[in-house]
Amino acid sequence: MSKFDEIIRLSGYSRATVSRVINHSRHVSPEARAKILTIMKQLNYVPNRNAVSLSTGQTNQIGIVMASTNEIVLSFLNQFVDIAMDYGFQTIIYTTRGDKENELRAFEDLRSKRVDGLVIVTCVNEPRLLKAYCEYGPIVSWQRMGSDEIPSVAMDQAEGYRLALEHLVSKGYTRIANLFGRVESLNTRSRREAYEQFMRDHHLPVRTDWYRYSVFTPTDGEEALRELITGSELPQAVLCANDYVAIGIQSEANKQAISIPDQLAIVGFDDTELAHTLGITTIYNPIAEQATHAFYRLWAVLGKQQMGQEQQLPLEKLQYKLIARQTT
Repeated sequence: MSKFDEIIRLSGYSRATVSRVINHSRHVSPEARAKILTIMKQLNYVPNRNAVSLSTGQTNQIGIVMASTNEIVLSFLNQFVDIAMDYGFQTIIYTTRGDKENELRAFEDLRSKRVDGLVIVTCVNEPRLLKAYCEYGPIVSWQRMGSDEIPSVAMDQAEGYRLALEHLVSKGYTRIANLFGRVESLNTRSRREAYEQFMRDHHLPVRTDWYRYSVFTPTDGEEALRELITGSELPQAVLCANDYVAIGIQSEANKQAISIPDQLAIVGFDDTELAHTLGITTIYNPIAEQATHAFYRLWAVLGKQQMGQEQQLPLEKLQYKLIARQTT
């Protein structure tokens, strides 16, 4: 008799319960966990992960696909890794550097059963290409995919952008510049369309000459403001792709002796700790909650495979919030 079967016999619990304890699943009673762990220690049992994978059909590993990391991505990662561990899953991070072939290696690992599921933080391959891998395991995306081919937990950033616009206009700022991220991204398109529609609805000027793209970092923000102030007229306010860009705008405005918010209002996005420290008005983005939603989407499939029944967990409605501070 194998040690695994001996644990089942001595504990009196089912093979599934013993497997959940071995895989660190939270779905085991404290009494069962304590008894099984005691017997494992008595038998000096060390689980063979390859054998466990073969017997359960799962590796208890989830891959996370992304081009690179920054503080915003880390907020998502930290929450996802934490909740995955609560359910007995380890995570493997695939950093692709934006290379299509590197990215596909993660999806090939899903096909070869090296991971049970994938989370896309950022991807460069076309969604229709990646969709073909859904037959090998669940895939969920934090990046907006633009279709229903791969489920996404991303929120429409137009909602947050409108909050920022309403706040600025209510304070009398009507000449507004926009610093966007990637020109081709759905988030950029949503923000741009939200701005143009809002300004038209309020009979205010749409300043496309104050659009700047691929503005991601404090340095990018500093450079963008230097460009803007060379024009014939200074914007009254700047909407930024993220808080880091807002930090760069704030820094350069101070160097140029531009008074904030009297001469220039600044709004960031995401509500990072630095935005709080530096008093930057921003839009709270529930990143950690989106990470939780991403895991729950995967668990709906993986939990059913592991436990033999649907595993639906409650998904709370997520909302953006305006956080008004000194820069407006």
